[in-house]
Amino acid sequence: MPASSPQPQNGYRIGEAARRSGVTAANIRYYEKQGLLAAQARGGNDYRLYSDADVHQLRFIRLCRAMDMSLDEVRTLLALDLRRKADCAAASQALDEHLGHVRERLAELRTLEKDLQALRNRCDGGGGRCHIIEALHERADAFRPPRRAARVTRHV
Repeated sequence: MPASSPQPQNGYRIGEAARRSGVTAANIRYYEKQGLLAAQARGGNDYRLYSDADVHQLRFIRLCRAMDMSLDEVRTLLALDLRRKADCAAASQALDEHLGHVRERLAELRTLEKDLQALRNRCDGGGGRCHIIEALHERADAFRPPRRAARVTRHV
């Protein structure tokens, strides 16, 4: 990336903030609505204006999201002060909880992998019908929704 130009006196418009942070303009607006980024001042032309600190915060959010952290986890980390010992313990706890979520998801994915592999193994290339599609139809016929709508909770 070429050397960065200095911040304009009033700040960066959303497109430039997006380019500098690697976060899309749509996600910047979304993060503002979610309270992860303070609503920005607007210039005389009604454009949102972002500071270097805002761009840094967007990069921080992007990094956390790339590690599959939920918005609540990102919000928790953003609220911490890197200079306070107590906040270091809170950050460690937040990361430990996230590791737990990741491990749960990995276990779910391993189960899914085994299920998909078993389904794939049904295909031997023989016969006049596709055994994979046949198995999927069998599963669809056998499916019975739970009596009470079970809410599937996702971490992210």
